[in-house]
Amino acid sequence: MAYLSNEKILELEKKANDIRESIVLMLTEAGSGHTAGALGMADIFTLLYFHILNHDPKNPLWTERDRLVLSNGHICPVLYATLAHAGYFPIEELSTLRKFGSRLQGHPHRTYLPFVETSSGPLGSGLSQAIGMALADRIDGSISLTTSNRYIYCLMSDGELDEGNSWEAIMLAGKNKLKNLIAIIDRNSIQIDGNTEDIMPLEPLTDKWRAFNWKVLQVSGHDFKKINEKIEIAKENEDGPTVIIAHTIPGKGVKEFEYDYKWHGKAPNQKEEKMAMKELEEINFTI
Repeated sequence: MAYLSNEKILELEKKANDIRESIVLMLTEAGSGHTAGALGMADIFTLLYFHILNHDPKNPLWTERDRLVLSNGHICPVLYATLAHAGYFPIEELSTLRKFGSRLQGHPHRTYLPFVETSSGPLGSGLSQAIGMALADRIDGSISLTTSNRYIYCLMSDGELDEGNSWEAIMLAGKNKLKNLIAIIDRNSIQIDGNTEDIMPLEPLTDKWRAFNWKVLQVSGHDFKKINEKIEIAKENEDGPTVIIAHTIPGKGVKEFEYDYKWHGKAPNQKEEKMAMKELEEINFTI
């Protein structure tokens, strides 16, 4: 098990806060983009890139790396900020988000960023792409039914489960018992037009995934220790794919943004940036 000490958790909490600060700054500079989901997923991205994933920023196309597919590409500010803080490119480049000529487009573009596993944007497509990677590993022999040398992680939104092709993919992965595939759902219960259960109710979500032969785990998306434990359980699952339903707070870290669906696709203005940065900078971290 990839053990997490209290000291490591404190380090990850500070790193996630740095990433949140970068998200606020880059969105304000861009003048557009998605705030709530990006801030809400900062803890999970931090844990993955600074503790869980086998990856190498100095050799981003390393063939044995774990692969992370971001299906809900609109929360890419958290992906870009995490990659920059992990050393994939200079943090200063984050200020170019959504600008003409920038590598950091409003949705990830693999042509511009070859160390991003997929281009994403159309919701509901990411899991199918991740399944293709998992099946390819099995076909070429790098993954067998009994051993896993690497894992494919697919990060998804709850709102994109409104898309029918998501459920086609869920069914396919369950049928093929893709044990090296781990999906993580950002269960923040909001989407662009309101709360998910008002727009298109998803519950009982765990029962639905189990019906398609997935192992289902649930966790707070802000508890590093518990998330780490759930991912370790997923890795040990010999029977097929695992989905982790991570209950997150949209807009996490900035009280004025939290739980408000209006921040799904809204960027802070300069006044809101100052307020948010002040709040993030005043957070006290203790073991």
